[in-house]
Amino acid sequence: MKRRQLVQGAAALGALSVAACSSSNSPSQSQSPSSNERFRWKMVTTWPKDFPGMGTGANRLAERITRMSGGRLTVTVYGANELVPPFEAFDAVASGTAEMAHSAAYYWKGKAQAAQFFGGVPFGMSAIELNGWLYYGGGLALWEEVYAPFGVLPFPAGNTGVQMGGWFNREINSVDDLRGLKMRIPGLGGEVLQKVGGLAVNIPGAEIFTALKTGTIDATEWVGPWNDLSFGLHQAAKYYYTPGWHEPGTPLECIVNAQAFAALPEDLQEIVRVACQAIYLDMYAEYTLRNQDALRSLVDEHGVELKTFPTEVIEVLRTASEEVISGIAAQDEMSARVYDSYRAFLDKARWWTANSEQTYLRLRTPA
Repeated sequence: MKRRQLVQGAAALGALSVAACSSSNSPSQSQSPSSNERFRWKMVTTWPKDFPGMGTGANRLAERITRMSGGRLTVTVYGANELVPPFEAFDAVASGTAEMAHSAAYYWKGKAQAAQFFGGVPFGMSAIELNGWLYYGGGLALWEEVYAPFGVLPFPAGNTGVQMGGWFNREINSVDDLRGLKMRIPGLGGEVLQKVGGLAVNIPGAEIFTALKTGTIDATEWVGPWNDLSFGLHQAAKYYYTPGWHEPGTPLECIVNAQAFAALPEDLQEIVRVACQAIYLDMYAEYTLRNQDALRSLVDEHGVELKTFPTEVIEVLRTASEEVISGIAAQDEMSARVYDSYRAFLDKARWWTANSEQTYLRLRTPA
């Protein structure tokens, strides 16, 4: 009896081994039948080709997606004007001319006013606070909803941190100095400037230096010391102001054609998501380093006069910002929903930040 049981047990074990081998050699039911299919995508950007930070960040995003997918999803990057003009990147993705774009959401306010809340919000959240809202506070879901009518998916894919206040060809000593000022400043910040009597214009980055140097504009904001030094803006204007009240933590975006994304196997979709999130962190880290070095170079080596906006000017801009933002929120239901979510999260984050990082930073600074 024992021998018979042993033989039967061995036979059963053999059958299980054969079944296991057969299962391992056959496709898994969860595996997509098209998992070995290869995809070639184009990414357009609103930045000059290989521009430090934003342009190189787009390059790294494409490289990581290509490597992580083992070449199954290959992404080729086209800088501004290589395939489409910089401010046509959104339309290129929506139409399928390109599958991806790297840009900033406030450029698309003409398509959806609510898009501006996912760019720089004057006196709004810092980069760290914004991370919490986007990934865990419902912000990203709202962003997706704003872009859904256009057949486009947004993914956070970079952050510049708090920006600088900009370059001016005259000192800003009072609000009167802002009146009639023609400044390159996009998004909500531009609308705030106009409310206090300035004139906001939006021109691509590659055209900023010439416009400022020739007097076509009186002032410009761009990003921060690293990018401003790259453009040589210190050679076009004398005064460099801080802080960047208009963009305290500006997220950059990777927008993807929704149909193209849906055509990817699940693992490639996840690779796109994770690569974008990795670049979001990577870019923010690099800006934290490069801006320190570049600001020191601008001041010590190039003699740039670093100035702080007067308290009176900041308070007027703060009041005007609240009026502009609440006015936009009242324009349509989607903007109101995004504004309510953003404001609720900011109110909580402000109290926490004041009792954590802000308190610590005050203590860290020598008296």
